[in-house]
Amino acid sequence: MTVTFYTYPKCGTCQKAKKWLDVNNVAYETVHLVEAPPSKEELKQLHANSELELKKFFNTSGMKYRELGLKDKLKAMSEDEMLELLASDGMLIKRPIVTDNSKVTAGFNEEQFAKMWL
Repeated sequence: MTVTFYTYPKCGTCQKAKKWLDVNNVAYETVHLVEAPPSKEELKQLHANSELELKKFFNTSGMKYRELGLKDKLKAMSEDEMLELLASDGMLIKRPIVTDNSKVTAGFNEEQFAKMWL
């Protein structure tokens, strides 16, 4: 099984996740979240496969999130508007995202990774 690993190389959490994948011999294909962010349709599919709320796909600790004041704005946005916004800027997306096209994790939690990717 090869998973897709959406990452931002300068992100410490992404580096930890990458190390975990390497140590556990999980084959992955890397996609740079900022240089090649997932499209609106790809994000829609990731969300559908994730069992997570769409707002969990936002990088809430990112500068861009704070600059745009999204904490308050997301509540009033439709799913379509949120997907459009996420697709417009990879820095808004929580990272890393890992998927095998049926399961999805957003962020890095060692226990969750072990359950999903081993």
